[in-house]
Amino acid sequence: MANIFQRMFGGAAAAPQPAAPAAPAGVARRWTSPDGLSLFSRDYAGAEGEARLPVVCLHGLTRNSKDFEGLAPAIAAAGRRVLALDMRGRGQSARDPNVSNYNPAVYAGDVAALLGAAGISRAIFVGTSMGGIITMTLSTLRPDLIAGAVLNDIGAEIAAEGLTRIAGYVGKVEPAATWTEAAMRARAVNGEALPRLSDAEWITFARRTWREEAPGRLMPDYDPAIAEAFSPLPPGQSQPSADLWPLFTALSVARPLLLIRGATSDLLKSATADRMQAAAPQMRRLEVAETGHAPTLDEPESRKAILDFLTDAP
Repeated sequence: MANIFQRMFGGAAAAPQPAAPAAPAGVARRWTSPDGLSLFSRDYAGAEGEARLPVVCLHGLTRNSKDFEGLAPAIAAAGRRVLALDMRGRGQSARDPNVSNYNPAVYAGDVAALLGAAGISRAIFVGTSMGGIITMTLSTLRPDLIAGAVLNDIGAEIAAEGLTRIAGYVGKVEPAATWTEAAMRARAVNGEALPRLSDAEWITFARRTWREEAPGRLMPDYDPAIAEAFSPLPPGQSQPSADLWPLFTALSVARPLLLIRGATSDLLKSATADRMQAAAPQMRRLEVAETGHAPTLDEPESRKAILDFLTDAP
């Protein structure tokens, strides 16, 4: 992602409609970014018991806090407060008129502002893809905030293959008329990476990642302008890979880590995960079978690995 990362820093109309899922648990909260945007988070209270550090959940590029509506209640039930964020331009957070602000350094500042407003001085972070990049970035800007981290299918190097695939669809998805059609479109983009999902789970996936703009018009729940982080390339040319080793090194020093990788991921290669393990021997590691970029974290093995990690974390 060399040039990308530099820019990031500097027909189913008549089909019956599936029933809407129950509203996610947790309390809706808003806070204001350092530059004045209204941003959204969902706050899950921890169960009674010994006080533990809270958990901050950060989603991927085109996703939002609903990605964690399965995981967050499970973490909260184990005794930790959970904050799941909508980064600017996603979900219920405001879109930014200055698209150059869609970059990890600004996102990290937003996260720090929320934690300050919430009175949180230290937390465990769970970051999927872009959320992991934000976590690593925050470790260089506000290392005091991070007590440990779960990186979901992201690491010290980002493969050109995966970046090229993402650049091929982000901001380019056509509207859908029904939730069934939205699920079909979501599956067309993500089905190869997530072959384990059932038809019902694809409906859930769509409802987490799409929104109803108007009756009969559903769209992915993000600002299409986030695609501008990807520089246009001539036909047949691939996006360059990205070297994030300095960020990963900053995160890994003296912190507990868990790396979750989809076994067929095209963004985080197995060899990169091996080198990360060698550089951070304290890091736990899970590969999710028959899964690409990125595991949903609803997989039983992912859920167990995260809860076990949090049992031993501060």
